[in-house]
Amino acid sequence: MRRYGSESSQRWAGFEHRSGDIVVSTRTKCGTTWMQMVCLSLIHGRPLPMPLALLSPWIDWDVEPTAVVHARLAAQDHRRVIKTHTPLDGIPLHPDVRYIVVGRHPLDVAVSMYHHIGNLDQARSAELRGRPRVDVERGTLDQWIAAWVADARPVEEQLDTLAGNVHHIADAWTRQDDGNVLLIHFTELSNDREATMRRIAAWLETEVPDGLWPDLVAATAFDSMRTDAAATVPDRLGVLRDPAAFYRSGSVGDGLRLASPDVVRRYQHRVRELAGPELVTWLHQS
Repeated sequence: MRRYGSESSQRWAGFEHRSGDIVVSTRTKCGTTWMQMVCLSLIHGRPLPMPLALLSPWIDWDVEPTAVVHARLAAQDHRRVIKTHTPLDGIPLHPDVRYIVVGRHPLDVAVSMYHHIGNLDQARSAELRGRPRVDVERGTLDQWIAAWVADARPVEEQLDTLAGNVHHIADAWTRQDDGNVLLIHFTELSNDREATMRRIAAWLETEVPDGLWPDLVAATAFDSMRTDAAATVPDRLGVLRDPAAFYRSGSVGDGLRLASPDVVRRYQHRVRELAGPELVTWLHQS
């Protein structure tokens, strides 16, 4: 497995998978929590039996002892949904586990990351990790996007860059014929959530009573999740300044609208250096 310095994927060591487990693998701000909510709702219906962060733990997040997180998952006697921000080439893969990878237009990711960083309590995050506080200099939104696009650090060192986002999806792209890897685009959930949820349910081989669909579709709307932020935001330990702001807008096309023409040109050049035309077209769907 490839090691990524920005993810604590070594915390997967010793984890006991079960047949039917569902692993949601995405880059930050690409729809991770949205997809967790979709999968959990398909399995449990509504309401969820406990807050999302407890029901679908993030194994890689190094703010709790690994053994505690593994034990939390081991205690679940239902079909499990597990969160990771590590690409599939960095975690143990099993043929009887389902892997869902979510992609999003990279410029929209950059905009969401800018606002997400501003909503993080860096002092609390450092306290939980037992590390010195590190404050991220964001500058203006355009400066942030330009730096995010140009960041040339190897993906093994930092995944929250344009190159890291493209790599995460490109790796999953090559695995689609494996039968247990599903690629979903953020816009599919935005444009027709019910159709996308039905497709996911069929792929997961999960039966959902017809009468339950309206409630599930409503519960997985951004507005519903924002209203119920205390139960749906993946933050039990107070890292977010404003939990509801975690669901900022979920808009499609923010990046192209808000970045300057010069930054968009630089982005278009860079993304075509990183990916072939078919993958770029998939990333840019709207």
